[in-house]
Amino acid sequence: MGKININDTTLRDGEQAARVTFTLKEKVAIAQFLDAIGIPELEVGIPAMGEEQINAIRAINDLDLNAKLLAWNRAVISDIKASLSCGIKRIHIAIPVSGIQIATKFHGQWRVSLQRLQDCIHFALDHNLWVGVGGEDCSRADEGFLEDVALYAQEWGASRFRFCDTVGVLEPFRTHLKIKRLVSRLSIPIEIHTHNDFGLATANAIAAIRGGALSVNTTVNGLGERAGNAALEEVIMALKYIYGVDLGINTDNFSELSQLVANAVGSNVPPWKAIVGKNTMSKNTRDGWSGIDRHSIVKNPEVYRKFALPDEW
Repeated sequence: MGKININDTTLRDGEQAARVTFTLKEKVAIAQFLDAIGIPELEVGIPAMGEEQINAIRAINDLDLNAKLLAWNRAVISDIKASLSCGIKRIHIAIPVSGIQIATKFHGQWRVSLQRLQDCIHFALDHNLWVGVGGEDCSRADEGFLEDVALYAQEWGASRFRFCDTVGVLEPFRTHLKIKRLVSRLSIPIEIHTHNDFGLATANAIAAIRGGALSVNTTVNGLGERAGNAALEEVIMALKYIYGVDLGINTDNFSELSQLVANAVGSNVPPWKAIVGKNTMSKNTRDGWSGIDRHSIVKNPEVYRKFALPDEW
């Protein structure tokens, strides 16, 4: 694996979860916490949504964090102008790449969508912005067309291409193959964005990294639209303890971060939630077999657990 970048999108995709709206104070607190533990990149919102989003992004930008900040945009010049008004220097431009998405959003006129993408990339570069491009619904796109779009984005000046499993229909084996193929065609880094509709978001994210993706989108607690996204804590801990890849992120405070976001959305973290749930690696000790397990854990905790329990962080 190369150097892996975490691009956390709790403040963008996380806020697209049903009935979730962060206050300005909550957004600032989440951004500061993510920055404090060493998350290198934050996707902080969608400026085109209006003044409230713009004010929040400006407030986060004014914090002068170490993390790089990114704003999400459609392939629309007015979206880019809204991002410029926030004062940040990095943007993401999303464009549909599957047949169903192009038919719905561009009436099937894929040439028009590509022209808009080219115009937006050039406009952004002319204003000294760093540009990443993302293909919406890559998992259902024609592979040849997807590669063409990614190559065009690279040729026009994009610095990264995001592969989005927008409707969460991939599984790890296909993810690995698709990402490996795309990586072989591009010279710019690939970023993976996964959804958890079938409970595979984290597995797909790891599979993409194994296939050569160098950046991964995450959200705290897996928060996001529908069934959510790849969980920040799961991706980082899997890389650290399964693959021995330490990203230099302080994992000791994941439980506190998890609770911060849970409080902001007004929802409890399920006790069985991987990594940050209160029952993580706990066992029912009422039966004889579990009692034997417990005896083993007392003698050597690593017999039945790989890392410290949340209450030990």
